[in-house]
Amino acid sequence: MGQKDLLIIIPAYNEGKNIGAFLDQLERPEITEIADILVMNDASLDHTGDIVRSRGHKVVDHVYNLGYGSGLQVGYKYAMGKDYRYLIQMDADGQHDVCNILPIYRKLKTADEKGRCPDIVLGSRFMEGSITYPISLVKRIAYSMFRMMIRMEAGRKIQDPTTGLQGLSRRAFCFYAGFNHFDDKYPDANMIMQMLLLGFCVEEMPAVMHARTEGVSMHSGIKPVIYMFRMLFSIIAVWVRVKLFHVDVGTVDEGVIS
Repeated sequence: MGQKDLLIIIPAYNEGKNIGAFLDQLERPEITEIADILVMNDASLDHTGDIVRSRGHKVVDHVYNLGYGSGLQVGYKYAMGKDYRYLIQMDADGQHDVCNILPIYRKLKTADEKGRCPDIVLGSRFMEGSITYPISLVKRIAYSMFRMMIRMEAGRKIQDPTTGLQGLSRRAFCFYAGFNHFDDKYPDANMIMQMLLLGFCVEEMPAVMHARTEGVSMHSGIKPVIYMFRMLFSIIAVWVRVKLFHVDVGTVDEGVIS
């Protein structure tokens, strides 16, 4: 079989209780026909990596825990080196339903009236057509603030600025793969702000997501509060970096192979 043009990347940390069932869904013929799977095993202490390898999928094992953002960036670098044209990132805990893959993939390949295809397709929990998704009060407040900041500074209304379910064109993931272009810890609303300000085409579509049933979320306990303040400062820093200092403006396609 020839080179597939879509790679599904999955950062994973101690997801041994979830990853097997998730791979069961990803191994449906309609998905395996168009996509390869890569799991970034972020120094898991359980058998996450062994489970993935036993299923015949590609695994990158980190010796030390590098964090969610670094795991994603490893996937971007891999996709760039292997000449994939499209990439979809998903969480290993099964919250992102695999039914989203084909619609996002089709959206990435669909040109608008100007002949331009999206660079980034966001799978949204909060659009008409999305499945109801429960979130805490703290997160509701945070998401509202992130939406407001993106709308004020980038002129776009993004319903789900922290979604981890995203499709990326080669142009987008090659840019993310570059040094200092991606947050190594919490790449969420700050990265959406960055890409909008730099002129990337960002689209949003309804998605089906489920609440985690096993394991511990990286946003559990007091972490959502810390995350909220960190993200607010990061969004401001991105705006200053791009709008005031013009970092990366006009250079986003350097080194990107179309």
